[in-house]
Amino acid sequence: MNIEPGIYEHFKGQRYEVFGTARHSETEEVFVSYRKLYDDYSCWVRPVDMFTGVVDRDGYVGPRFRRIE
Repeated sequence: MNIEPGIYEHFKGQRYEVFGTARHSETEEVFVSYRKLYDDYSCWVRPVDMFTGVVDRDGYVGPRFRRIE
């Protein structure tokens, strides 16, 4: 799956800058690499399946992240 770099919004409203994807050297699992655009601007990784997954929580059903730029 190809995740385009850019600005994404989490379903809870926070924004993140996605750098791209990376593959784990041992398992070959694909992760999305991104940083928070608030607080400490720290960098994070998340499995691509989780990043692109659908959330069904507290009346919201939709993508966990959506690209906005």
